[in-house]
Amino acid sequence: MTETTRADSSPPPPTKRPVRQLLAASVGNAVEWYDWYAYTFLATYIAAQVFPKGADNSLVPLLSTFAVFAVGFFMRPVGGLVMGAIADRHGRRNALTVTILLMGGSSLLVGLTPTYAAAGVLAPVVLVVARLLQGLSVGGEFAASTTFLVESAGPGRRGLFSSFQYVSTTAGQLLASGIATLLVDTLSDGQMNGWGWRIPFVLGAVLSLVGFWIRQGAQETRSEEQRRGPRPGLLEAVRRHPRESLLICGITAGGTIAYYTWTSYLPTYAELNAGVDKSDALLAGTISLAFFGLVQPVGGLLSDRFGRRPLLLFFGLGFAVLCVPLLGLLNGSFVVLLLVQCAGMVLLTGFTSISAAVNAEVFPPRVRAAGIGFPYSLTVALFGGTAPYVGTLLKDMGHAGLFPWYVAALCLGSSVVYLRLPETSRVELRR
Repeated sequence: MTETTRADSSPPPPTKRPVRQLLAASVGNAVEWYDWYAYTFLATYIAAQVFPKGADNSLVPLLSTFAVFAVGFFMRPVGGLVMGAIADRHGRRNALTVTILLMGGSSLLVGLTPTYAAAGVLAPVVLVVARLLQGLSVGGEFAASTTFLVESAGPGRRGLFSSFQYVSTTAGQLLASGIATLLVDTLSDGQMNGWGWRIPFVLGAVLSLVGFWIRQGAQETRSEEQRRGPRPGLLEAVRRHPRESLLICGITAGGTIAYYTWTSYLPTYAELNAGVDKSDALLAGTISLAFFGLVQPVGGLLSDRFGRRPLLLFFGLGFAVLCVPLLGLLNGSFVVLLLVQCAGMVLLTGFTSISAAVNAEVFPPRVRAAGIGFPYSLTVALFGGTAPYVGTLLKDMGHAGLFPWYVAALCLGSSVVYLRLPETSRVELRR
């Protein structure tokens, strides 16, 4: 890794009001990911209203919905590169302000998308545009908030601060899942298909304004030296640090497929492959997400104490060995689904709780946000964003059993990268 100790002996000044820094990053991140995951949890309703029904295959609208989900992911590398460059050139806080306003506008656009019956092909076009804007925002959000969080941490606390990346992400998911569950349980199918599915997206637009207000009081973490220095070019991180960019891809591949499988796609997977009731699947997802959020700081603290690499190997090798058996246990039971989800969440914490710290420790401060944002978002687009589509497509082709092996193989590949990583938990982070 290129991250080394500072050239001078004085450490970077700590940020003031660290709790305020955590809140500023976390509230915006939660709002961003609430909007992003509301789409996943309500995919079946969106499919029925926005896309035409297939002539002989009931999975065609759902496949189309997940294809649009994947399209949004492919804007994430652009967002990671552009917003990361803004964060490196103009400050982390400015980039975070732009991303949350973009997300609010795109969420409102999803909520106002016309139905296929009313607008024809214009309906999926509007949805695609909204998802492209969301992808741009989320890619930039991760780049800027990862850098902001880790640079706000005091000595020996980068792992702990890093864990709040997924604490806030999980809070957003949990809110989206909880609202989706509440709507499904209280509204009729006709009401859900008519207008109920739109409510979470309109609410997301309102919540984005709250996040915008809170972020106005955050302290900029980019150092004075970086502000005075020449501004980095748009592609400087990739051009001057190709090894580090590839390293981010290798670190991320297994983590992103496992993350999106367990936190987003598993309820749908359980419905399609194990006959779990839709309401039960959403409830199990909500409970397991709450558990997942609670264990993130534990993982961060453990990494500050024992190092990053042991936790990464715990995740990677654990998923490589246990993914297939765990998904094979699903049998239509709510209890079994909940246990499978929670077991996977424990393993997944080895990656999610420290990914922000690991990524930030790879790149120097001059190009840290863009350096993280582009390769990370590209890898997520290739493997995480396509997970629901690949799983549903394999089911449609009659090969649903191959999907767990696909997840396990990617986790095994990332484990090879983890084995070769130098330990950076005690190396001082430059700012």
